Amino acid sequence: MIDLGISKMALIGAVALIVIGPEKLPRVARTVGALLGKAQRYVSDVKAEVNRSMDLDELKKMRETVEGAARDVENSIQTTASDFENTWSATTDAALASEPPSYKHPNKNWRLKQGAMPQWYKARNGVRTRALSGAARVARFRPPRAR
Repeated sequence: MIDLGISKMALIGAVALIVIGPEKLPRVARTVGALLGKAQRYVSDVKAEVNRSMDLDELKKMRETVEGAARDVENSIQTTASDFENTWSATTDAALASEPPSYKHPNKNWRLKQGAMPQWYKARNGVRTRALSGAARVARFRPPRAR
């Protein structure tokens, strides 16, 4: 605020003592102190309001920057999606126009259908259902031991 040194304060105090008088000086000093306190509070409130407005301006600028970036991302996504849709439609149209699928008869005859052989029939006639290892095959066909 105001730059007051010790020498200037002493000069002001001496003039106040001469002008006001020693009996009224304490009351005047209290009043001056109260007014200085109010002035300091007012200055601090103004500083706080200025800081708040500066922060608010910074937040508005940041918000505008983020919104601009979001718009840019949205536009790029839309252009990419439209490009993809265009290429997809061009690809599918070209594939459909070049070679339409034709019907092919399956060559099946229901009278010649082969049925599955039942397990009881395989077991009765000795049809193999499982693969044998080489050692198991040798053991199966090994001649019986004489006792």
